Amino acid sequence: MRALNFVVAVVAAVIAVLATAIFVVDQRQYAIVFQLGEVREVIADPGLYFKWPLIQNVRYFDKRILTLDAAEPERFITSEKMNVLVDSFVKWRIVDPRLYYVSVEGDESRAVTRLSQTVNAGLREEFGKRTVHEVVSGERDKIMEQMREKADIDARKIGVQIVDVRVKRVDFPDEVSISVYDRMQSERKRVANERRSEGAAEAEKTRANADRQREVIVAEAYRDAQKVRGDGDAKAAAIYAEAFNRNPEFYAFYRSLEAYRSSFKGKSDILVVEPTSDFFKYMKSMGQAGGR
Repeated sequence: MRALNFVVAVVAAVIAVLATAIFVVDQRQYAIVFQLGEVREVIADPGLYFKWPLIQNVRYFDKRILTLDAAEPERFITSEKMNVLVDSFVKWRIVDPRLYYVSVEGDESRAVTRLSQTVNAGLREEFGKRTVHEVVSGERDKIMEQMREKADIDARKIGVQIVDVRVKRVDFPDEVSISVYDRMQSERKRVANERRSEGAAEAEKTRANADRQREVIVAEAYRDAQKVRGDGDAKAAAIYAEAFNRNPEFYAFYRSLEAYRSSFKGKSDILVVEPTSDFFKYMKSMGQAGGR
């Protein structure tokens, strides 16, 4: 019975030793094997591995892309000496586990502090070179790329790669926003007044041009009307002259009848002339003809 217990104890001890000698590396991890506190081996490939029990231990580090997201927006100053609040984030990952451990002792919080200082310093420098318009829309992509390159150079010193740097939002502080909005409102009013003035000037110009064209059209129409009227009068005079030349006596008689008709339109019309006047020439002739 004692022998059986001894065997069981030995087997259990062997299993325990073997359990401490085997470790698994996940595909999302790096593994560093330490021997008596010194780095013995860096494992990047996933799989089942062995280590010496008691004298070797293993630490794991994340191989995935990690996110450094600022807790609060940082205040930067642009080239216009204007304060802006910048909310940014950084994508990073460990590429050299040995250097990472030596530099920050594998402490992610220390690595994050180092990266935050590097990125903030770079952003402060880049924002200080540009205006608000450039950092908001004009050159944001260019700023981010330059910032990533500069930050990556420093991050490599601790075994880390900067994958991306992005600005999520750029805002004005409350005390600046009010003055900016007031200035924008004033600028919009100025532009609106300029547009109204330009519109009024264009309207006056259009109206004056229309009046000028109207005067020209009326003058041309009057000229054409006078020309037509003159041609008509000339033709009428020619017809009258031709008719007169064909029978002057009849024409004189016709004109006298027209004169009588015009003179005695109403029953109360009175005309005082001498009886011997030529006005009654054809009336006298008619009277004599009736007497005969």
